[in-house]
Amino acid sequence: MAVLALLYEEPMHPYRMQKLIKERHKDEVINVKQRASLYQAIRRLERDGLIRVREVAAEGNLPDRTIYELTPEGREAAVLWMREMLSKPVNEYPRFPAALAHLPLLSHGEVVQALKARARSLEKEKSRLERQMRGEGADLPRLFLLETEYLLAVIGAEVDWLNGVIRDLEQGAITWSADDLAALAEELSDRKS
Repeated sequence: MAVLALLYEEPMHPYRMQKLIKERHKDEVINVKQRASLYQAIRRLERDGLIRVREVAAEGNLPDRTIYELTPEGREAAVLWMREMLSKPVNEYPRFPAALAHLPLLSHGEVVQALKARARSLEKEKSRLERQMRGEGADLPRLFLLETEYLLAVIGAEVDWLNGVIRDLEQGAITWSADDLAALAEELSDRKS
C-alpha cells in the first residue's frame, strides 16, 4: 500500500520512496528497515501489473535509477485497498495474544515479570512517540500525524490493560496450578460428552 500511495503522488525510484517514508516518519507503521523488503514489494506490484517502469535515469557516476509509476489498475487498487483497510477490521494474529493464550507455560512470577517488562517497554515507546509529536511533528498538519496518534492511543490502552492484569495477578485474582488446569480440562471434556 505504501508504494502505491507514494507513486500516487508522483513517479519515483525506490530509494526516494524509502527516504520519504523515513522523512515523514511513516516507518513507525511501514517496515522499510530492510531495503530488500521494499524491492520485493515493488517486484510483486510490477508482476501484478499495478506499477510499471517509467524510465531508467542515469545521474552522473551513480548507478542507474529505475523510476516507477502507477498503472491505471494500480491507481484503482490503491483507492480500493485504502477504502477496505480503513473500513474493515481484520485479525492480524499478533504474537502477544498468542502468548497470553498459553500463560500457564510459565510460573506466576515469570508472567508478572514479563508483563511488567512489556509495560515498561511500551511506556518508553509512548514517550518517544510523544517527543516526536512535540518535536518534528509539531510543524505538521494533523493529517500527517494520525497514524502516530493511533499508535499512542493503542499503546496507552495496552499499558492500562497490562497494569490491570498485573494488579490482578499480584492480588491473586488470576491464578493457575497444574491441578487446577487438569481439573478444568476434565470438566471441559465432560461437557463435550
